[in-house]
Amino acid sequence: MAELTSTSGYAEEADDLFVRYEALSAPETHAHWRHLFPAPPVRTLDIGAGTGRDAAWLASLGHSVLAVEPVAAMRLRAAKLHPEPQITWLEDSLPELVNTRARAEVFGMVMINAVWMHLTTDERATGMERVAALLAPVGRLFMSLRHGPIPEGRRMFDVTGEETIALAAPYGLRPVSHVRRNSIMSENKARGVEWTALVFEKAS
Repeated sequence: MAELTSTSGYAEEADDLFVRYEALSAPETHAHWRHLFPAPPVRTLDIGAGTGRDAAWLASLGHSVLAVEPVAAMRLRAAKLHPEPQITWLEDSLPELVNTRARAEVFGMVMINAVWMHLTTDERATGMERVAALLAPVGRLFMSLRHGPIPEGRRMFDVTGEETIALAAPYGLRPVSHVRRNSIMSENKARGVEWTALVFEKAS
């Protein structure tokens, strides 16, 4: 059996994921930290952009978005589903973000939603350094971490908010918000899935 990676399961489940993710309202999904978003327009990086639901919503708020997604089955379909001119799609992945870094941009907002817990300890260490370098001074980083049963065919780790805060500290990332909450997706809620929502601000 092939070793699981950070993106295992996503290409195989793309059809189902598009139905499930697009059925969830982005404003509802992000209501808990919406008040902490920088005022638009802000150059925004959405890492693990998936179906593009969030990128499209962020664009509708007035932001320009670099939507990074490593899984071709997700990225190519998402680009067709959400063709907004404010969204640029890019093939890239944590932890190295080679293609993103090659653009020599910095971002006022970075979104890493439902991605971080797929990374190993070493990948998280590298990824935090790379992400912090992409964040502009006083820019904000939004991260969500999943807790609960691991779906078959996926690789996940139970990463705590405290661990993530400690990992971010050396890079001048100060925690603005740290909240643990229930899933809003009905099937996940029934399985006892919870999320940690973290917001960091980079030192000026």
